[in-house]
Amino acid sequence: MPAAPTIEIVPIDTPSLGDRSYLAHDGAVAIVVDPQRDIDRVLDVAGTLGVRITHVFETHVHNDYVTGGYALARQVGARYLLSAEDDVAFERVPLRDGDVVEAGAMRVRALHTPGHTFTHLSYVLADARGDVVGVFTGGSLLYGSTGRPDLLGTEHAEALARHQYASAHRLAAEVPGEAAVLPTHGFGSFCSATQAEGASSTIAREAAVNPVLTRDEETYVAELLAGLDAYPAYYAHMAPRNVAGPDAPDLTPPAVADAAELRRRIEAGEWVVDLRDRTAFAAGHVRGTLSFGLDGSFVTYLGWLIPWGTPVTLLGATADEVAEAQRELVRIGIDRPAAMATGDPGRWAGGDPLASLRRVDFAELAAERASGRQPHVLDVRRNDERRAGYLEDSQHIPLHELQDRLDEVPVDRPVWVHCASGYRASIAAALLARAGVEAVLVDDDFTVAADRGLTLAA
Repeated sequence: MPAAPTIEIVPIDTPSLGDRSYLAHDGAVAIVVDPQRDIDRVLDVAGTLGVRITHVFETHVHNDYVTGGYALARQVGARYLLSAEDDVAFERVPLRDGDVVEAGAMRVRALHTPGHTFTHLSYVLADARGDVVGVFTGGSLLYGSTGRPDLLGTEHAEALARHQYASAHRLAAEVPGEAAVLPTHGFGSFCSATQAEGASSTIAREAAVNPVLTRDEETYVAELLAGLDAYPAYYAHMAPRNVAGPDAPDLTPPAVADAAELRRRIEAGEWVVDLRDRTAFAAGHVRGTLSFGLDGSFVTYLGWLIPWGTPVTLLGATADEVAEAQRELVRIGIDRPAAMATGDPGRWAGGDPLASLRRVDFAELAAERASGRQPHVLDVRRNDERRAGYLEDSQHIPLHELQDRLDEVPVDRPVWVHCASGYRASIAAALLARAGVEAVLVDDDFTVAADRGLTLAA
């Protein structure tokens, strides 16, 4: 009897959003699970492997990115499969609990695992002999965590948390312990209740370490709900796009803007975004531009903070930087930048003087306080970070609330702004400067603040 074809599972990571898609194949036929919007990455993997994509599965209607599944299935002539209970505006193959789909030597069984959403499905992958290879758990069972239950509204959070508990226990009971757990979320995504522990796992390992499988239901639900904090505002726009059947993105470069056009766009209230790192931005930038460096969580925070629909112009040192940012933006449905410019800020300013930010560390902040000058300190970290410890006598406005609370920030003296590492503080400092506040960027790791002589409170 000939040996069954070996099944290989290839993860396709999107670190900027904290997500993971998958392509599984038997050497000839491939399936794809939860693909991101920029489907050229998936097509490249399939082309390199020499396999034909026949099925595209979605575990759920995603809240943190625009799916590429619908466009991918149309482009390659694959079947597009998701829950029969999802109300979508396009033709698809509806799946229900227990349905089995065959793709080459692969067998995929759908399991209804509500919790992240009410209609969420997981997919158990087996070979032709019926041996289970892994289970695509989407936003259900993650590495050391589960998907958060509050994205459909806080009124559903407790009910979904209890569904999440039951779903995880079902997976642990019905899927063999050696099977790989293959989640979509948990690698930095705000769709995860807490962040993933490790880069891979199995059902048996999760049964030993995951709170959803080691706590009783009441303890798990109470801890899960108590630990939830804010999530990006752009999430509200993702599910409507996904149920409409989004097309593949247009990644051709936007039009190039000169200095006069950049100034016009800034003065019109549009967002002109400097993609360079915060050190370069602080040293010199075009007045009124915003700092969202590609070296950090660029798309998460830009998508979170921008008034939805505001035109975006991208400024990068190179065309490759602009292309990278453009790719990140289409993943959350910001489809076409208004314009772009490359080079250096002197060129972008067209002869106007550059603006700058004073950039300091926590030792300099401690020295400023010791001098008796009592600087105003603004902490822009999230609530959960603040609860773990904060600088005494500091003001707290989470970054995602700052634009709506600018009137709470003093304008008669410098504002020393910090976060956990400096990335969000740079975003905040640029927003403050645009509003006429003299901002000082504390570009340092918060874990060293006490060692530098600053007093922490909790």
